[in-house]
Amino acid sequence: MISVTHLGFPRIGARRELKLALESFWKGDTPAQALHDTAHGLRERHWQLARQAGADVVPCNDFSLYDHVLDTAVLFDAIPAPYREVYEENPLTGYFALARGLQDGRRDLHALEMTKWFDTNYHYLVPQFERDQRFVLRGDKPLAELAQARALGIQARPVLLGPVSFLKLGKRSDGGDPRELLDALLPAYAELLGKLKAAGADWVQLDEPALVLDLDDDDRDAYRRAYAALAEADAPQRLLTTYFGGLGDNAALAARLPVQGLHVDLVRAPQQLESVLPLLPDDRVLSLGVVDGRNIWRADLDAALSLARRAGDRAQWLAPSCSLLHVPTDLELERKLPAPLRHWMAYARQKIEELRLLADALTGSADANRDLATAASARAARLASPLLRNAEVRKRLAAVEPAMTRRASPYPQRAKVQAQRLGLPLFPTTTIGSFPQTAEVRRARAEHKAGKIDDAAYRTFLENETKLCLREQEALGIDVLVHGEFERNDMVEYFGEQLDGFAFTAHGWVQSYGSRCVKPPVLFGDVVRPQAMTVDWTRYAQAQTQRPVKGMLTGPVTILQWSFVRDDQPRADSCRQIALALRQEVLDLEAAGIAIVQIDEPALREGLPLRRADWPAYLAWAGESFRLAASGVGDATQIHTHMCYAEFNDIIEAVAALDADVISIETSRSRMELLDAFVRYRYPNGIGPGVYDIHSPRVPIETEMRDLLDKALDVLDPAQLWVNPDCGLKTRGWPEVRSALRAMVQSARGLREQVAAEVE
Repeated sequence: MISVTHLGFPRIGARRELKLALESFWKGDTPAQALHDTAHGLRERHWQLARQAGADVVPCNDFSLYDHVLDTAVLFDAIPAPYREVYEENPLTGYFALARGLQDGRRDLHALEMTKWFDTNYHYLVPQFERDQRFVLRGDKPLAELAQARALGIQARPVLLGPVSFLKLGKRSDGGDPRELLDALLPAYAELLGKLKAAGADWVQLDEPALVLDLDDDDRDAYRRAYAALAEADAPQRLLTTYFGGLGDNAALAARLPVQGLHVDLVRAPQQLESVLPLLPDDRVLSLGVVDGRNIWRADLDAALSLARRAGDRAQWLAPSCSLLHVPTDLELERKLPAPLRHWMAYARQKIEELRLLADALTGSADANRDLATAASARAARLASPLLRNAEVRKRLAAVEPAMTRRASPYPQRAKVQAQRLGLPLFPTTTIGSFPQTAEVRRARAEHKAGKIDDAAYRTFLENETKLCLREQEALGIDVLVHGEFERNDMVEYFGEQLDGFAFTAHGWVQSYGSRCVKPPVLFGDVVRPQAMTVDWTRYAQAQTQRPVKGMLTGPVTILQWSFVRDDQPRADSCRQIALALRQEVLDLEAAGIAIVQIDEPALREGLPLRRADWPAYLAWAGESFRLAASGVGDATQIHTHMCYAEFNDIIEAVAALDADVISIETSRSRMELLDAFVRYRYPNGIGPGVYDIHSPRVPIETEMRDLLDKALDVLDPAQLWVNPDCGLKTRGWPEVRSALRAMVQSARGLREQVAAEVE
């Protein structure tokens, strides 16, 4: 009989309990034991919730205090030498030093590099390996969490990141190939599998998402060697899990690896079932990922049931397509969503309930079949709802012409006009947008939302915060200012709240990284901008200073990627609708006299399909959407964009094709490594490689920033170089921001003096 399972559960808690516990611990307000107690309670609560929703088997070791890839690195002792001393002194302090950096008077440690987890908005910490890396099993996290589940009477399935994907996600400090370390790693994996079996595990889940990527012969050889070696271990039965796409030309490889079960993503790639079934040896079983683990819409249960029936007795589990890490916890908490929309949605708990319904239907349950018919009717009603479509939007989209996606003049001509208008010095300094969202700002926002302060009082508060932020920037000597974004809750949610076609949840939190949680808007219908969204605050800020103030917008691709997006039309169509709305906003900012408009696209690389063959189509509509939003302005208006925490080397031509006048990117964690792409391509426009990692509480000093700028000048022309942090500053505190930005400005001034002296 088929069973219900899932591959992983949201970690942060329905009310962000983990976030609150982490930040309290980091501030020193609560001891480590309180953090561990919160984590213990969340694991227990999530197992029980999944069981109550209908799961027969739940995973364990899917929980993490910060990041599961970091957990894997620590588990196998891949702790870089600079962090080892602090880890030996206190493992929890060492763990967070790897994640967030550490400055304690004795040591000044950078955080590990961070980047996107495949094509999601989750960020993982990049493992750092040495050429002669030694792996040993360290700690007992998987074993301890298995024991915790068993103490509750729950037979849980431990989850491990598979050895090949783990190595492929990491980097070697000497630039070598991490796959060369596979033979050194496998004994530690085998030892752990043996201990899990001895502890009572009957199955273990080995996540190998890299199997849906383009693989070369060395990758395939690594998979064969790894799983042949693990087959020799005295281990539990092994479920090989793949997700985020279809196996494609890797189907035969995955189907024939010596494991007992294979999970396939039948949401992203339902067609792969037909290719995988004939390839499976007779002794292998399947886990069918038939419910979307990455979006919040209720499933097409009829289609899912058809797939399950096609798999027949080869299917042992029904599951979500991937870990439920990427969706909120429980829709039952959403009391204020409009009734039609709420009935269309499913969070983690409801997705498990859908799987339970499918499993019961496969047994011939009359109640289940009746509920399936009700679900089918509800889905049909949603797809036919007039809430989804706006005739005027579709008319405007049909009228878009190619000229609307091109600037009037080429960049060299625009650059001269902009330089004359702005009068900026060499190496101009700026920030990415937001400034610290202090407790006072958050409290005022909450009180206004609750009706405790009226609109006029809230407006006065925000005006004062904006003026103070501008004065701070002027005092620091920053050349191009921002208004600080104190009126904004989130860079996507803020815009979605002002665009028709979006809805908002109260408890739709998902983890982006560590304690950073976001509440993605729900893009359910055609997108309309009823009125200007940012012009008022940007005009107000510009009136307070003689220095240029940037208009700050989130780009169409990022609004799309960081929302839960409707699934009844192509994503490209939704993106173009957002772009048209933003185009109106850009033109209104220009008309208000704003000389610089920044349209952030940190998610451009994130949205890139995992298979290279699918890249051109995506990059075409993504780039077109950005240009549609940006290209209506005149030559004298300078368009900036910002991207962070992604590799650009392989799409640098597409980044250049955006034709932004200035691009700012994250480079401080990678020590300017991302600029390699700009060497090969000779990027022509302005570029601001970040010199301050804002995702860490660590404050860099002037000489450190200057060193990064010197590296940037090895590959960039001085006229191209802007000086800025990696990202917005909303999560940082004012004391560290002041210190870091003061050092940033001083490093830029020192560089100007050096260049001036060389010219003389």
